[in-house]
Amino acid sequence: MHPIHFTEEDIQALNRERFEYPDPRVQRKMEVLWLVSQGLNRAEVARLAGVSTKTVRRYLKQYNKGGIEALKRSQYRVPQSELAPYAETLKEYFANHPPSTVKEAQAAIEKLTGVRREETQVRAFLKRLGLRRRKVATVPGKVDDAKKKEQRAFLETELNLRLDDAEAGRRKVFFVDASHFVHGAFLCYLWSFVRS
Repeated sequence: MHPIHFTEEDIQALNRERFEYPDPRVQRKMEVLWLVSQGLNRAEVARLAGVSTKTVRRYLKQYNKGGIEALKRSQYRVPQSELAPYAETLKEYFANHPPSTVKEAQAAIEKLTGVRREETQVRAFLKRLGLRRRKVATVPGKVDDAKKKEQRAFLETELNLRLDDAEAGRRKVFFVDASHFVHGAFLCYLWSFVRS
């Protein structure tokens, strides 16, 4: 490759852009070219910049063809998901119908869009939408006033008397946790935007 001659303006621009350009990949290109402009050989530039000598040559070719502006052009292709056009529709649907599992979300996505994705892809898509797998808060039970009075009466007329006897040594009191059916909603986790 022929030696490259840098103008003073280009050297100043490279020095500035290697720190200030918003894309870190372009910053690296600017750093490589700035190091070359300082008279370092390509192997030394590659070592200092953490790239291969082949990459240094590629950046130099880009610079030769179009100057600093050629280095700023992005050559990275960002793949577009087939689900992207349905993102808002799915976001609205999942806000109203949060799925409890990825399989449930997978079935809903396929039903709504006709696009089938594997569970790992569905999980990643849910996260891109802003959904997270969250533990559900407990659903408060409804306690009516009659039940509250009954519990207060039991506490005052029976339990407190037995506890007093236990403190005096006349009785032993054991507490056992009862097993019973849970009457009400009982979910562990949901994919949702906020904790429910």
